[in-house]
Amino acid sequence: MFREIDAQCYIMVDGDDTYPMEYASEMASLVLEKNFDMVVGDRLSSTYFTENKRPFHNMGNSVVRSAINRLFGCEIKDIMTGFRALSYEFVKSYPVLSRGFEIETEMTIHAVFNQMAIENVVVEYRDRPEGSESKLNTYSDGFKVLSTIIKLYKDYKPLSFFTMLASVMTIVAAVMFLWVFARFLNSGLVENMPTLVVSGFIELAALQAFFAGMILSDMVTKKRREFEMHLLEINQKKRELLATEPIKGKES
Repeated sequence: MFREIDAQCYIMVDGDDTYPMEYASEMASLVLEKNFDMVVGDRLSSTYFTENKRPFHNMGNSVVRSAINRLFGCEIKDIMTGFRALSYEFVKSYPVLSRGFEIETEMTIHAVFNQMAIENVVVEYRDRPEGSESKLNTYSDGFKVLSTIIKLYKDYKPLSFFTMLASVMTIVAAVMFLWVFARFLNSGLVENMPTLVVSGFIELAALQAFFAGMILSDMVTKKRREFEMHLLEINQKKRELLATEPIKGKES
């Protein structure tokens, strides 16, 4: 849909009859009239925790929401929702890389990192109809989502990621070195030379990680400049399409 359809507003919704579609018009109007790039259908602020009968799903949604809001400095109310309204600019700039349930996480982080306008709309949620089964595996898909968060944090904020990694390695190296140094002060001999050597190599790896983060951070900055130029091209194409024939909204 993202590749093939040109529209001023796209409505994306799960096909499991859990989202009341009467909220779609309000969400679409925020995109069309208020120029939001992503409107999130927020289940977690309404009936999700009472309607959903899978407790691990409830916990997983809360963990993912807290992790992304903390790591990326945002206030998205529902990360894993399958009900969203999206702008033309978002759709044509978003690279679809995932094929599973982690796609909602990627979409959210793409919008947050590129400083797109995001709004939350509280929507009611009802549990799946009787006889309907979810394709979501609580454990394997949950692990994929958490892995995606870590991977995207590394990709989008490499300096922070590698600084934390370097800090952990530095602490490990310091503990090993101090243990050898304390024994040296008592005996006057370096009794654990292998431990001392390993601590040195760990600290070298920490320094390499830190400088790798600095280099990758510069690359991310360059990509953000290129992304802004790409948005200008997308906006120009949108104006051309509107000038020839008004783009009709689509639902999927």
